[in-house]
Amino acid sequence: MHLAPISAVMMLAPTRLTHLAPVDVVILLMYFVMVIFIGFYVKGSTNTSEQFFLAGREMTAWIAGLSFVSANLGSLELMGWAGAAYQYGILATHWYWIGAIPAMLFLGIVMMPFYYISKTHSVPGYLQLRFGEGARGVSGVCFAFMTILMSGVNMYAMAVVMQVVLGWNIDFSMWVGAITVAIYVMLGGLRSAIINEVLQFVLIWAGAMLIPILGLIEAGGWHNLKAQIAVRMGAEYTHLWSTTGSFSANPMGVHWTGIVFGLGWVISFGYWTTDFLVVQRVLSANSLRSARLAPIIGSAFKMFVPFFVILPGLLALVLLKDPSGHLIQLYPDGSPQVLAGAHSFNQVLPLMMVRYLGPGLLGLGITALVAGFMSGMAGNVSAFSTVWTYDIYGAYINKKASDSHYVLMGRWSTVVGMIISVATAYLVRNSASIMDYVQELFSFFIAPLFGTVILGMLWKRATKAGGFWGLLSGTAASVFMWLAVLHDKANIRFMILQPHASADTILRVQAMAANLYRALWSWCICVAVTIVVSYMTKPKSEAELTGLVYGSTVIPHDGSRNIFEKPIFWAIVVATILFILNLWLW
Repeated sequence: MHLAPISAVMMLAPTRLTHLAPVDVVILLMYFVMVIFIGFYVKGSTNTSEQFFLAGREMTAWIAGLSFVSANLGSLELMGWAGAAYQYGILATHWYWIGAIPAMLFLGIVMMPFYYISKTHSVPGYLQLRFGEGARGVSGVCFAFMTILMSGVNMYAMAVVMQVVLGWNIDFSMWVGAITVAIYVMLGGLRSAIINEVLQFVLIWAGAMLIPILGLIEAGGWHNLKAQIAVRMGAEYTHLWSTTGSFSANPMGVHWTGIVFGLGWVISFGYWTTDFLVVQRVLSANSLRSARLAPIIGSAFKMFVPFFVILPGLLALVLLKDPSGHLIQLYPDGSPQVLAGAHSFNQVLPLMMVRYLGPGLLGLGITALVAGFMSGMAGNVSAFSTVWTYDIYGAYINKKASDSHYVLMGRWSTVVGMIISVATAYLVRNSASIMDYVQELFSFFIAPLFGTVILGMLWKRATKAGGFWGLLSGTAASVFMWLAVLHDKANIRFMILQPHASADTILRVQAMAANLYRALWSWCICVAVTIVVSYMTKPKSEAELTGLVYGSTVIPHDGSRNIFEKPIFWAIVVATILFILNLWLW
């Protein structure tokens, strides 16, 4: 399906959905004042690199855990997946449950000890210890590039919401968000970002919770909602697993293998265990036990995020009506209907806010959206600042600078990173859709990185050359597959291992499904090349692997005194609830 640029869509879309009452404006302004105040307030406690880049490693498990999940609550969560739920039905929930929870638990139980006891400042920093400067350089450059692009996504998404909901100028909205985030991250570093992310977490939950509650009341409960969706869209819109036995039986055109292996294994584990944007928050924990508990606490909250992100998209299928009482039909970005002035999938959440929230509550809801977008921006730009300072500037440009110099570089790279993010936000305006753009980035950079990190932690035989060439090959393969499908969509049949697939099957494999399989194969290529090259080259000695690889490292006791303090106990509790929820919505 051909999609026109987002810029064209937004220029022709309705310019304003509502007006803010004075109380709503006050709430929004108070939020901006508060986040800037926090930046000035913590500036005095961010004078060393440890304080600026890792918040002094002083955060409790709860603070680190809430920040961990909040850093991911950007445009991808709030706007993108609400639209995806309207488009694909409840299948979008997989990106929260299968696509997040298992990986978050794995990070806390298995991987966090290595990140934490090695005292690394970043994931590329771990790769430098394990595989040398080559792997660090590739991952550092790729990750810095990705974080800037992702920051631009959040910035542009916030500006779109302000334009569509309130009629604000899109350029003005982007620059206001960029300047605000740059100020409080530059002043307070990661400490300021984390404090604001916890504040944003509370605002997001408070501001978005009313929509699903009021919507379910209007629909007559969950079972009545399912029945109404089945009548209008088909029963496949309300089933998580039962329709994934074939590519043609569900709205996404995806097979369960893509969900389990492409999403549940490669993309999910790649993002939640190697993306420094989220791992950095856990590294700020004040002890090993807190570092292991933080992702588990985050996973418990993450499990219920679909309630106020996915559910509004499902409710909109049967409840989103115009003033005359007729259902409003939403369309893909770039479709003729949107170009003629109709609303697109990505506008589901703002439309539902306008429908259900009155003066005061609407201001809280809009502030929650802004908080989510700014959280995404801050998370990405603070991660960019750390990776640039330690893994690019400090590793290759100025290796012998003082600690105060690196802090100064961190502050200025925050400003520069935000300026570049503004430029990439304008780049997003020429993309087909926000969700496709984001998932493509993940398949390019995150999937192969996970292959390298997991082999490095679990396999002693992995060598320096193997890690470098595996990471480089996986990243290049992902870009090649994307270009091949861009050239001819029929090439998807090779990614889904159906060389004789019909034209109808190829058409049904949506861009989201293609991303899953591209990520899976790029990970496989990375792992295969790493293994082959490792067997052809000399491994490190046992002594050199201490603290970096399972089997060569003594994991210290995390201080748990009884079963209820053990991270593994709470991981099992979360996993059990996740299993029950999947059975319920099978």
